[in-house]
Amino acid sequence: MPDSNSEVLKRALGMLQRRPRQPKRINLALQGGGAHGAFTWGVLDRLLDRQEFDIDGVSGTSAGAVNAVALAAGYLEGGAEGARAKLETVWRAVSESGCMLPVKRNAEAAGAPAAGSDDSPYYLFLQMLTGIFSPYEFNPLEIDPLRRILEQHIDFKALRRSPPMTLFINATEVSTGRGRVFSGKEITLEAVLASACLPALRHAVKIGRRHYWDGAFSANPALLPLIEGCATIDTLIVRLAPTRLPAVPKKAREIHGHVNRIMFSQPLRREIELIETGRRTARRGIGLSDGLGRRLKRHRFHMVDAARYTKKLGHASTMTPDWELLVYLRESGRKAMANWLGRNKDAVGRRSTVDLAAKFL
Repeated sequence: MPDSNSEVLKRALGMLQRRPRQPKRINLALQGGGAHGAFTWGVLDRLLDRQEFDIDGVSGTSAGAVNAVALAAGYLEGGAEGARAKLETVWRAVSESGCMLPVKRNAEAAGAPAAGSDDSPYYLFLQMLTGIFSPYEFNPLEIDPLRRILEQHIDFKALRRSPPMTLFINATEVSTGRGRVFSGKEITLEAVLASACLPALRHAVKIGRRHYWDGAFSANPALLPLIEGCATIDTLIVRLAPTRLPAVPKKAREIHGHVNRIMFSQPLRREIELIETGRRTARRGIGLSDGLGRRLKRHRFHMVDAARYTKKLGHASTMTPDWELLVYLRESGRKAMANWLGRNKDAVGRRSTVDLAAKFL
């Protein structure tokens, strides 16, 4: 007669072997970058494609904030496939409305990726317009297609009631220049519009008694809320803006574009400097308040970088949401994410795959 304990053990081992492995958990930190946010769309689309990770928290700024709420709203409605569908719907609507632009673009700028040329007559006109008039002058009625897109496609009440993941949306307070992170019950249409409010193109967004501009001035994106507010200790940063140029810019438009890239890259650099300082302090045994030192020390970082693709595009391309350009960036994001997964998927939950200090400092 076989040993009953042995049989029970064999059956238990068999059940464990047949049980599907639970997906690993990860946080996402999504940069802003106008139309270049379509690269992040591609990253998310590939990440959701095979459902290899569960997403715990998402921090988004500007276009990253739009991606974050589209991801969460779609996931709430239909899981991973619902999120993929929602992201495509939102980006199609962005392309059809040209909602990053204060005036209607002429057809001569169509075509991509060359559509975003800094020498485009349309872009030159846009630069002249925004250099002379404020959005309160050329758009006094505050017509904002992005508002209509978000109202139509994102159920913010449902996101506040039953969020499928923790969201952090960053904006910049106009009067002080301080960053403001919205989360939980604060995730509203106005918060996302504030995060994406470029002051040369849109009216400042009023929330409560304060006014806000684009979050990229203060955090692009915010990392500390993910470290402090999420149980998961792996964060994937999706970086859009290249930090190095192959040559010194000499044309006025090239200089203007690179100045903007530097300005919007500095908040992330400063936050990484703070994180690395906190880690060094924690390693010396000097704890930070509320266990933050332990969290900083343990946190693992990963990164998908769009620089290889976006450095080929002029600054004007961030303001040119032509469908061909968006598809190019989406496919680039899918490719970059597939490459990252091939190299680093098994490292999630075990070790960092990017040296933030070497990359940014």
